[in-house]
Amino acid sequence: MTDFSAAHLTTIALTFFVAGIVKGVTGMGLPTVAMGLLATVMPPVGAASLLIVPSFVTNVWQLLAGPSFMALAARLWLMMLGIMAGTIAGSWLITNDSGGWTTMALGIALVAYATISLTAWQLSIPARLEPRLSPFIGLATGVITGGTGVFVIPAVPYLQALGLGKDDLIQALGLSFTVSTIALAIGLAGGGAFQFGSIGASVLAVAPALAGMALGQAIRRRVSPVTFRRWFMICLLLLGLQLVLRPFL
Repeated sequence: MTDFSAAHLTTIALTFFVAGIVKGVTGMGLPTVAMGLLATVMPPVGAASLLIVPSFVTNVWQLLAGPSFMALAARLWLMMLGIMAGTIAGSWLITNDSGGWTTMALGIALVAYATISLTAWQLSIPARLEPRLSPFIGLATGVITGGTGVFVIPAVPYLQALGLGKDDLIQALGLSFTVSTIALAIGLAGGGAFQFGSIGASVLAVAPALAGMALGQAIRRRVSPVTFRRWFMICLLLLGLQLVLRPFL
């Protein structure tokens, strides 16, 4: 984890730069893009260790930029508790993978997320069901996060189904991703996969991620976020299929 060649460092920097652009335009996607791209050149557990610091920095930035942190935290605390517990428990899967199956699981998660997004499948959750569903959605998200390093399923579709305003939704996503990142770091550390050398390499990824976010925010003012997101999801779908089919090729 600590010995990276110049080629590896370039790949890591470019990956987080691209992931930052996507996050700058859409408000999400940095861990998803980083995991998907890095998993083509290293095991998912290594990719997950690298994304901890840039994911934490960019998501805290997104979280604190919104207007309703305390209200959202009070509303979503059961979901966040489920994410924390599920991620820490589920990280055993990614840190103990000896057969390469987590790469396929990561591909399946990317395909599922891209498919849901491309089909514009939109649920609406009644307020009366939210207290009952939130812990289970959080737990499911956590297990998938711990096993694949991808934070978005089913948390993103669920949060979108709550009828939050645009700013509150972006902040709620920041809250969910921040909790996921912290829990993943705890789980990886507990499994011996996130050590001092991992922190150093992860810190180096912050600068390209922030540069990408700044460029992405500039792009957002010039292009249609809907069009950008559509093509991004198509690319994510193809990337996920490649990861799923890799063992058979």
